[in-house]
Amino acid sequence: MRIDPALDLALRAGLALLFATSAFAKLREPHAFADAVASYRLLPGGLAAPAAAGLVAAELALAAALFVPALRALAALGVAGLLSLYAVAIAVNLARGRRDIDCGCGGPAGRQTLSEALVLRNALLAAAALAGALPLVQRAFGWLDALTVFGAVASASLLWVAANALLARPALPR
Repeated sequence: MRIDPALDLALRAGLALLFATSAFAKLREPHAFADAVASYRLLPGGLAAPAAAGLVAAELALAAALFVPALRALAALGVAGLLSLYAVAIAVNLARGRRDIDCGCGGPAGRQTLSEALVLRNALLAAAALAGALPLVQRAFGWLDALTVFGAVASASLLWVAANALLARPALPR
């Protein structure tokens, strides 16, 4: 199985944009993100701040690596792994009945409580990232491909913002 180069670039650019914006949001208030990591209660308290810094560094490194041709498959696997780690951490806390903590996904400005939708979102993004590890179809990349990639990333970004706004809304009373 192979992936078309335009689809591959659109996926990698979208994931890089997602990881870079997420990391920069977390860097604006690193203590708030460290608190979010600590609130998951998956690590001993003293490891939350170093783990938070490591997660931000990993997001930035992976965002950059997605654009290095020699690293594209490895970076895609790393993105899928990190998104899977996030999904598992959320799922563990949901299983514990801990829904009211901040997911830490988008830094302090993107506060969201845990939900099954976040687990599903991260699983779908991880699956999309895995597609970036596939070998490329060998064909010329033209101007229409570039336009398609730009449109796909712009559309996906708008959809991401809209979906996050919906996920961040409080549940309606029953």
